[in-house]
Amino acid sequence: MATLDGMSERVRVLVVDDDPLVRAGLRMILGGAADVEVVGEAGSGVEVPALVAELGPDVVLMDLHMPVVDGLTATERLRKVPGAPEVLVLTAFEADGHVQRALRAGAGGFLLKDTPPAQIVAAVRRVAAGEPVLSPEVTRRLIGIAVGGGDDRRAPARERLRALNPRETEVAAEVGRGRSNAEIAATLHLSIPTVKTHVSAALAKLGLNNRVQLALLVNDAGLVS
Repeated sequence: MATLDGMSERVRVLVVDDDPLVRAGLRMILGGAADVEVVGEAGSGVEVPALVAELGPDVVLMDLHMPVVDGLTATERLRKVPGAPEVLVLTAFEADGHVQRALRAGAGGFLLKDTPPAQIVAAVRRVAAGEPVLSPEVTRRLIGIAVGGGDDRRAPARERLRALNPRETEVAAEVGRGRSNAEIAATLHLSIPTVKTHVSAALAKLGLNNRVQLALLVNDAGLVS
């Protein structure tokens, strides 16, 4: 399993994009990193389940707009499978509905295709290690748009969060503010391992895939101003 501080093995990546030139470019970018390996390619979301089962990637680098089965649908289907790899969305533009749907489906990150190559490689590493990755554009709009919705989601979200104990709720609120484990530890005067334990417990109790979904739920509940 990949970690942010010294990965013991290479991050295995499946590149999914309907443009062969884009796939070739991503293979070149990722292939330049000693700790990342592109294990396969697909031109449509319809190919993803079989390739994931065959190749066992850690991360699926997913385009959104593809024929037959688009990236949003492929992400939703993939993340429902136990033990599914992380999904990092890489797309040409960020329509608000696409951001919201991809993140709620369990995508661990959302980047635009004009992201510098070094940042794409770094994002793959972070997503593989379980850390959320959002482009600055998506981050700026996440609270106002991607998690918007008002009272129709607030009550159900608050009801779900009652499954957490007080400390887990505090930690979840900090996740909703976009803080890292280290930042949460400093804010709440906890050790980083304790923060990780609380985050893992919260995800398990709420039936969520990753920190992005937890942040969305916390914001739906109105715990973050």
